[in-house]
Amino acid sequence: MSKLNEKFLEVLKHEGVVSIMSWGVEPHLVNTWNSYLVVTEDERILIPAYGFRKTEENVNVNNKVKISLGSKNVLGFKDYPGTGFIVDGTARYFESGEEYDMMKAKFSFLTRVLEITVDNAKQML
Repeated sequence: MSKLNEKFLEVLKHEGVVSIMSWGVEPHLVNTWNSYLVVTEDERILIPAYGFRKTEENVNVNNKVKISLGSKNVLGFKDYPGTGFIVDGTARYFESGEEYDMMKAKFSFLTRVLEITVDNAKQML
């Protein structure tokens, strides 16, 4: 059963801010862009990481994260303009391998990849 539905994937086609919340050492919030998220065939979310050092410190203590994203260009519930999602997941960082190479080709600035295995994605608007 798919956790990331067509509406979620449609949101990623439009630019918007993605907020990533982690808590381990201390609560921390960091941002990136919808266009930087890559969804794999098995519905993991890959995010290029250049900074994100406090997020990584938190993930090393507690690998649970929440992300929030949306777009005003995608119709939400009852065909109102704009929709968004809250995603709960498990995070890890990696610095090598086939997926790292694919991400490095797309985002030359990255030093690591943040991978989120989705537990739940809930449409909020």
